[in-house]
Amino acid sequence: MQSHVQVAVIGGGVAGCSVLYHLTKLGWRDVVLLERDELTSGSTWHAAGGLHGLHDNNNVSRMQYYTLQLYRELERETGMSLGIHQPGTLYLAGTRQREHQLRIQASRAPAYGAEFYEVSGSELLDLNPLLNTEGVRLAMYEPLGGYLDPSAVTQAYARAARTRGATIHRHTPVIETRVREDGSWNVVTLGGTLHAEVVVNAAGLWGREVARMAGFRLPLIPIEHQYFVTEDIPRISGLDRELASVAERDKEYYLRQEGNGLLVGAYEKAGKVWAEAGTPEDFGHDLFDPDLDRISDIVMGACSRVPALAEAGIKRVINGPMIWSPDASALIGPVRGLKNYFVCNGIIPGFSQSAGLGKTVAEWIVEGEPESDMFVWDVARFGSWTTRSYARAAALDAYGSRFRIHFPNQEIMAGRPLKTRPAYELQKSLGAVFGLSYGWEHPHWFASAGTVQEDEFSFERPRWFEMMGQEALGLRQSAGLIDVSNFAKYRISGPNAVSWLDRIIANHVPGENGRMCLTPLLGLRAGVSGDMTVGRVSDRQLFMIGSGMAEDYHLRIFDEFLPARGVTFECVTEQLCGVNVAGPQARRVIERLTDRDLSSEALPFMHVAQVRINGHDAMIMRVSFSGDLGFEIYVDAAYHLELYRTALEAGAEFGIRPVGSRALASLRIEKGYGSWGREYSPEWRPDESGVERLVKIAKPSFAGRDAWMQIREQPPRQLLCQFSIETRPGKTGSDAWGGESIFRDGQYVGRITSGSYSFTAGKSVALGYVDTGHAVPGDGFEVAIVGVSQPARLLDRPLFDPAGERLRA
Repeated sequence: MQSHVQVAVIGGGVAGCSVLYHLTKLGWRDVVLLERDELTSGSTWHAAGGLHGLHDNNNVSRMQYYTLQLYRELERETGMSLGIHQPGTLYLAGTRQREHQLRIQASRAPAYGAEFYEVSGSELLDLNPLLNTEGVRLAMYEPLGGYLDPSAVTQAYARAARTRGATIHRHTPVIETRVREDGSWNVVTLGGTLHAEVVVNAAGLWGREVARMAGFRLPLIPIEHQYFVTEDIPRISGLDRELASVAERDKEYYLRQEGNGLLVGAYEKAGKVWAEAGTPEDFGHDLFDPDLDRISDIVMGACSRVPALAEAGIKRVINGPMIWSPDASALIGPVRGLKNYFVCNGIIPGFSQSAGLGKTVAEWIVEGEPESDMFVWDVARFGSWTTRSYARAAALDAYGSRFRIHFPNQEIMAGRPLKTRPAYELQKSLGAVFGLSYGWEHPHWFASAGTVQEDEFSFERPRWFEMMGQEALGLRQSAGLIDVSNFAKYRISGPNAVSWLDRIIANHVPGENGRMCLTPLLGLRAGVSGDMTVGRVSDRQLFMIGSGMAEDYHLRIFDEFLPARGVTFECVTEQLCGVNVAGPQARRVIERLTDRDLSSEALPFMHVAQVRINGHDAMIMRVSFSGDLGFEIYVDAAYHLELYRTALEAGAEFGIRPVGSRALASLRIEKGYGSWGREYSPEWRPDESGVERLVKIAKPSFAGRDAWMQIREQPPRQLLCQFSIETRPGKTGSDAWGGESIFRDGQYVGRITSGSYSFTAGKSVALGYVDTGHAVPGDGFEVAIVGVSQPARLLDRPLFDPAGERLRA
């Protein structure tokens, strides 16, 4: 075994071999893979190997289509057959909501140049004559759907990687990983110690154990999964073509042809956790005893759809473990707090995603960040708040609802609540319905008297639509109280605090005490990796606010600039809580809580001050994400409840009402404000997302400056725009929420990033990116809402307060 390598990949399943292969594609040859047993051990070898392209997340769809395309390239490169079968997949809808979901997916297919289209009843039977079509409301067909040989794919990645210079060591278990002073790693195996500049944990079922060697915990839970293969079925034997696969997700099963029989898999509601404390070291190419009683109800549903299945004998049953994250999505990327340590674990549809996963991780290692925004897979989305009990409950829920419909604004209640803030019980008594915000319970909307205090998810406007409207209009007409404790909060102090941060953010740190600024945080490709608000409290102290869900993501970036002499950087999200009082009466409400002069002359827009509120120290910022006159107030968490209660009392005579995050989304979208993770992303450049004016190229240095200077003269690929959309009025209508395709004269030209209903303007409104040549204000477009094209118009100015008079009042 060599003594030094650039990268050591731990784990020889499909994920690890894909990472190894993609590292060599990017030119790194001195890379090694360490496998404890044989390649494919663990979950890879017994997978069903299903293939599909479309996903509810746009960039995951891109990665899946990349994967499908790469397999053919891999066959050519290695001369190996991957056992690819692509008879296509039929997606069946038996409910109105599933029909909506499939039409939505069909409307998104043009974004990838993909085929996903409706088929008639006769076409359905041509593609799979075994089907009983009773109760099928809609059938969609994806021609690229199918399956392959899991072992062949893994071996092909390995062969191609070896050909390009990589080394693979089988039967080489890793027993220890030790970080060196320079941030590289000693990887200790039974065959010797390897010095690796970078480590990738792609250990699959053993990902938790390998993580513990490095001193951290991955929120992964192994769960048993079963599928079975039938004996030969005469009707299949007599066919001259392969049956299209079937995905009837309302019944939680998948089905495809296997030889002259059928393969049927199921995700039962009551999943069975295995090896919760740790995966046994001697587990490898092992299976569990069959337990078909667990999935008998689902199998009966499959038999009703394919009657021939009911008459077939069972040839073999596969019951093996899969390792699940809390949201059933992969965990990849650099681990915060560890230099040069990456993970690639928790992969469920591994053979639809393997190439995309390998490509993303390899780009992260070699180029510093991936080409696409893959926060949906980023391990940073789960922080220390992710307890073992939450991971277990959420993973079981994800397994048992593998094929659930992903509705707009959907929340999963499994394992909650985890963390609550002091005002939680008061908010609950006021009708609050909560969502999860990076581990915290946060008010989404407030149920009025007589309304069920429970969330509802639908593609049409749900029951909270009216409450959202009341909250939004209440704020616009008088005053609203928004809990903003969910924002990530940072304190930077010390004699060099200002100069340190100024070398990182793209805008200037405010030059005067009491001033604030908005600033992008640029990535290595000059994309918008962060959308921050910075307040200069004093010469030695700055207060910064960012996206709550991106807290670990952003901390990982700031860690690259730490430690720094004369700088103390603290994340104070847990220590501080905050409220935003916004609306035309906001100033009069806050004046009842403090003696501080809050006039526009004394505290202008985009200024910050330290004040006393109810006798307690507080920070007040003249800003509001609602786009209205507003004041954000931050206090020690111990005073959160008192602040929230007294703000309501002080505003009672003005009709103040609590406002949740869904109404806030409506308000910021009608104002045209972007949000990180939707409009602002490392995938979009400042000139594309409308924040170029905040990038100060006169500064000699800031993060991403070199990359921005290289591309700033290039024309923007797309532009962020605001749209008004013609939709049905009232409860029966639907609004955009994000991901919808934008068409012009039938041509795909962009996609929606955020959408809602503007109660101020009385119309549906959305933000989205459009190809630059088509981004003409006043022009007409079509937006596919719930899969159906609706007329839209590109606006030349925000629907609300376009001149900014209200927010500066």
